[in-house]
Parts: sequence; C-alpha cells; structure tokens
Amino acid sequence: MGKEKRSLASKADKYDLYQRSVQAPEADVEFFDKAYRKTFKRTPSLLREDFCGTALTCCEWVKMGSERIALGVDLDPEPIAWGKKNNLSKLSTKKRKRIKLVEADVRKTEGPKADIVAAQNFSYLIFHTRESLKEYFKAAYKNLGNEGILILDLMGGPEVWKEDRSDKTKHKGFVYRWEHARFDPITHRCKFHIHYSFKDGSARKKAFTYDWRLWTIPELREILVEAGFSRADVYWEGVDSKGEGDGKYVKRESAPSDPCWISYIVGVKAEAAKKETAPKKAAKKKPAKKKAAKKKPAKKKAAKKKPAKKKADKKKPHKRK
Repeated sequence: MGKEKRSLASKADKYDLYQRSVQAPEADVEFFDKAYRKTFKRTPSLLREDFCGTALTCCEWVKMGSERIALGVDLDPEPIAWGKKNNLSKLSTKKRKRIKLVEADVRKTEGPKADIVAAQNFSYLIFHTRESLKEYFKAAYKNLGNEGILILDLMGGPEVWKEDRSDKTKHKGFVYRWEHARFDPITHRCKFHIHYSFKDGSARKKAFTYDWRLWTIPELREILVEAGFSRADVYWEGVDSKGEGDGKYVKRESAPSDPCWISYIVGVKAEAAKKETAPKKAAKKKPAKKKAAKKKPAKKKAAKKKPAKKKADKKKPHKRK
C-alpha cells in the first residue's frame, strides 16, 4: 500500500497563512512613518514592535533605510523562532544586524528609547482591566524617547459585536475565515477564531483564538492620557466610491457612524511640549525690607531731682514650681 496522501491543511504552516491573510506590514510602516513625521516634523529611526510575533513588521521597517532600527518583543518563543528562520533569514546581513528580538513581557522589558512603539493586530486587547491596560501604556511611555508615539489599531462598530457570524476572504490556495464567536455587551469581553480551509476540503480550524476586551476609542484616549501621554490622536479610515475603506487614514475628532471600522489611536509623548504648556508657577515675592526710620535725636528733658530713698534689701529671684 502506498503512503496516504497528506491534506493541504496538514501541510500548511499557520504562521505563513497568518502573514498572508492578516498582516500588511508595508502599509503599517508607511503609516508609522507618516504619523511620526506629522507629529514631530522629523524622521523616526527606532521602532519597537510589541507583541511582535514573527517580526514581519520589524523586517519591513529596516528596509526603509539604513538609519532604521527595530526591536521586537514577544512573550511566546515559538513565533519569534519562526520569524528568525523565515523572515529575518531573507534579509541581508546588514539589515539583520539592525533588528533585535527579545522574548519577554512587553510590560517589563526596557531597552533603547524608541521613536515609535507599535502594538498592532489588536494584540493589546489581551488586557481586560483598566489597571492592566494602564500598566502597559505606562511601560510603553517609559520605552519611548522624549518625543515618541505609541501606535495602536482598533476595530469597532455594531457588526463587530454580532455573535455567530463569519467573514470570509479568498486567498491564493486557501480561504481565510474570521469568526465572531462571542461578545458580552456588559463586559465587552469577546472571543474570535481564525480558520483556514483548502481546495481539497481540509481545514485548519481555530488556527488562532483570541480572548479580548473590546475597548472603545474614548476609553483608550482617556487611559493613554492617564498613563502620561500628552494627548491621543485618532486616525480614521476614509471610504471609496463604494463605501468601503480606502486604506487612507486621516486625523479626526469626529466621524460618521459606521457598522464596521478600523482606526489607529496614536498616543503622543512630547515632554518638551508639556514643559512649554505647563502653567508657570508665580514666583514668590520676598517681603520688602522696611527701611529703618531715622530716629530724631530725643530732646533731653531737665530731670527733676527726687528726694533720695533708702536702699531696699535685694530680693532673691523667684523659683518656678
């Protein structure tokens, strides 16, 4: 008997499928660069990619120029190892030397101060409480230089909140399916799955599962400021003639209602600006020294002579009880 033919699903690599179906590193780094230049009027150099996974974005960043450096941080050793083997290995030696990958908790790791910290693909939604999310934002703030930005992406809209629905997208050789498994309207806890199916009928079910809290834009902006950022800007995606997202993000303070949207939230750290805008404390005035009044010479009165008294005996000093 011949060997049983392996299914396409069993041959497929889940990290390769994920990169081809979910990530768009070219668009991401282009936005990172644009947002930083718009904010600080200069070119960013060091990108820190938190929750970096396979470090595909780090690799794309260093391709932008010889001055670009990337630091990737992730707690899971498996995607980091995969990224080194399959992504970094495709770069030139010079480019590889400008990337450092660290296996660590993004809330604890420090390192060189970055121009940009990025937490993409909704990865920071693993923080379910305000306290834990603020802890991460504070760590990101510390990992930025005096002028830096933290870039988050976020999804929302009533279609995102619907349960038991899926979105399918065809790719070369497979179909990607994003499943909305659960959404709790009270806690905003949600669960999503990624599935892949193939032409031979095989499938990789629940290749990736996410247990997130779906934060809102106002919540994120408030917590970023509480964590120390001077402000939090929202970049909203425009629409094309068909009403679909056009991939162009513009800074806005309000937006039309949208059943399903994705936006960027950019926390701005600008310590120089903080110092300039901080109210100046009124200098304490020292009390003016009073000029000593010149004393007029006292006029001497002629002393009247009193009759001499007998000297009294000297009293001893009174003792305190």
